Amino acid sequence: MSSTKRSGRRVDDPLWKSVIENTFAHFLTFMFPAAAQLFDLERGFEYLDKEFESLFPPEPNNRGIRYVDKLVKVYLLDGSEKYVLCHIEVQSSKGKGDLPARMFQYFYRITDKYKVPVTAIAILADNHHAYRPSVYVQEFMGTRLHYTFNSYKILDQDGTALRANKNPFAVVVLTALQAILQRDVSDEQLMTIKHDLYDEMVNREMDKLSRQGIYDFLSRYVSFQDTTLFTIFEQEIATKLGRSTTMGTREYLLDKATKEGRRQERAKAEAEKLADKQEFARKMLQNGFDIALISDIIGLSVSEIEKLKV
Repeated sequence: MSSTKRSGRRVDDPLWKSVIENTFAHFLTFMFPAAAQLFDLERGFEYLDKEFESLFPPEPNNRGIRYVDKLVKVYLLDGSEKYVLCHIEVQSSKGKGDLPARMFQYFYRITDKYKVPVTAIAILADNHHAYRPSVYVQEFMGTRLHYTFNSYKILDQDGTALRANKNPFAVVVLTALQAILQRDVSDEQLMTIKHDLYDEMVNREMDKLSRQGIYDFLSRYVSFQDTTLFTIFEQEIATKLGRSTTMGTREYLLDKATKEGRRQERAKAEAEKLADKQEFARKMLQNGFDIALISDIIGLSVSEIEKLKV
């Protein structure tokens, strides 16, 4: 393995989007300790990425700094159909210093479109100690606007406390913290860090989707200088498990696509079978057969056959 020191190691910010989605219940309870008493975590969540992009389309020719955003519909536990939209932003650098203004722009556009309460949190994964935006203020001739949003600074977190926290999302934060504090480590040291993060992950209880999402994050968020070491890392993890069960992001997505393809094939076959039954029922109706008899022969309900008469 190469022992060359790396400077400003590359991090893969887009991985935040998938890990937050794959671990969202854990994310909520990690960031908001009272979440379990407020949200119906069993009901699931609706990820509104397309809706968010319609409100904030990319700049022409993809110019400008792009950020990782998740807009999620979260249901409440009060038995009603109310919901809260949570906006999450991850920023791994200071950018242009316009984060507060953008957070306010997100807030008022989302509120205007959905007419619901919005809670917003900015996860700051940069290495600037003094950079900690959480307020947007606008004032002119007696008119004043003050908007405060949640701001979570990765650099402020304590590694020991994260290791003691059994919430699976603590491993995600610990991974990001290590990326900031250990950005000049060698490939050998990075390998050790990744194994340590993996051990932290397996010591926590979580569902399969969360485990896959966190594994992809800790294994890929920070890249090796020698790209062949990623394969070695996955082989070493497989050896730890005693079997080859590690599935990388590409393989995971391929497996998911294959299963979805099979589901669509079954749905298509069922639709074709139904169409054949309906066509046969129409012909029997045209020949004066009784609806009840058609139902017994073909297997369609009487109401389904009645609709074919139109």
